[in-house]
Amino acid sequence: MDEQVTEQRVLATDAALELIREIKRDYPEILFHQSGGCCDGSSPMCYPANDYIVGDTDVKLGEIDGVPFYIHQSQYEVWKHTQLIIDVVKGRGGMFSLDNGREKRFLTRSKLFNGEVCPLPAR
Repeated sequence: MDEQVTEQRVLATDAALELIREIKRDYPEILFHQSGGCCDGSSPMCYPANDYIVGDTDVKLGEIDGVPFYIHQSQYEVWKHTQLIIDVVKGRGGMFSLDNGREKRFLTRSKLFNGEVCPLPAR
């Protein structure tokens, strides 16, 4: 791949970075996987890194605050024109996500890239 990505594929708001650091105090090694389910489609799920097996068809979009962020390849194909922005809102996290029970949860927002499709990140 000769093209270079000038914009990061995944970013986090200050509120999200604060919640990530709170979770990392309890679970030092974590990762994110963008949910593709019907109910949690906008919820990035946060797991202990040793409790989640990253699949062969998962794509690493990048890292936020040193935490890897993955999405399934089929979902990437739908969202490849967008930059994901991880934010925090009031509420409960996904059933197995580490933000659950903290009265705030992660939420994925997005924006279109500047007219170009960025190439699939290398695994």
